[in-house]
Amino acid sequence: MRRFAPSLLVAAAAATRFATTMTVRDALNLALDEELARDEKVFVLGEEVGQYQGAYKVTKGLLDKYGKDRIIDTPITEHGFAGMAVGSALGGMRPVCEFMTFNFALQAIDQMINSAAKGLYMSGGQMRCPIVFRGPNGASAGVGAQHSQCFGPWFASVPGLKVLAPYNSEDARGMIKAAIRDENPVVVLEHELLYGESFPVSDAALDKDFVIPFGKAKIEREGKDITLIGFSRGVELCLKAADKLAAEGIQAEVINLRSLRPLDRESIFKSIKKTHRCVTVDESFPICNIGAEICACVMESDTFDFLDAPIERVSCADVPTPYSKELELASQPQVNDVLAAAKRVLS
Repeated sequence: MRRFAPSLLVAAAAATRFATTMTVRDALNLALDEELARDEKVFVLGEEVGQYQGAYKVTKGLLDKYGKDRIIDTPITEHGFAGMAVGSALGGMRPVCEFMTFNFALQAIDQMINSAAKGLYMSGGQMRCPIVFRGPNGASAGVGAQHSQCFGPWFASVPGLKVLAPYNSEDARGMIKAAIRDENPVVVLEHELLYGESFPVSDAALDKDFVIPFGKAKIEREGKDITLIGFSRGVELCLKAADKLAAEGIQAEVINLRSLRPLDRESIFKSIKKTHRCVTVDESFPICNIGAEICACVMESDTFDFLDAPIERVSCADVPTPYSKELELASQPQVNDVLAAAKRVLS
């Protein structure tokens, strides 16, 4: 029998496991396609999701395949079509409600929170609302203050909502499927700047029933010296900072939260107990953000006793996002900001 060196076997296994790469956009599109085919109660509605094939082409090709009764172009009225979607969900359908940007979801926040999120509790468990609210979240590039903010902390504070924030293609695929199949309202916060990014996708993730459980973070990189915690594009900043720290002999552990509500506290606690240091990274404003929630969770648990330095948070500047390119970049967290925070904590 022919024998192979262990390193060759590992390389072969890795090549088999990640034989496919796809963009986040294509991962979402394929997942939506499969869920529409799987369950005739699933439908998509929103501005330009049909004939224009989605403002960011996430719904490309779906109108031709499923028709205008299941891929529905709506007027420019978020409060209106979100209300229609909530009503259909209460009536037994499974709508996927796309916002062209989550900034526009502010027009529909009454429907999302007072109608969808609170219905199960207020009806004594009788009214299920299986609806997905999805679309681009966070700061894009050069689109001004009214189109550039992260709504993770907003929705994660609401009882009755589940809130997901995918980073890579596998996240996007598994999370949108889990959201569509859930019996309750789910908010999926995608990042506009990640739609065109390509990531490896495992063979397991290509299965039509692949879902990512709610409240389960992922260790993107293992380390022993410091924990870097991010979600969505913040994970990218953490990974790049970890590469720079590795060049200096520092092993950073990177956690991809994936789920903002429920939050995977156990994974956070376990990592900090190992590394004794932590930096959180997100693109929301610094007041009452996800990093603040993580700090509070650590303070309220026995994990606090394992810290050798205070936790630092990296976030946006406490100002509306500027339109000017230079000011916009200065207002958003960058890799060097994460690196500087990590070095302060390590010192």
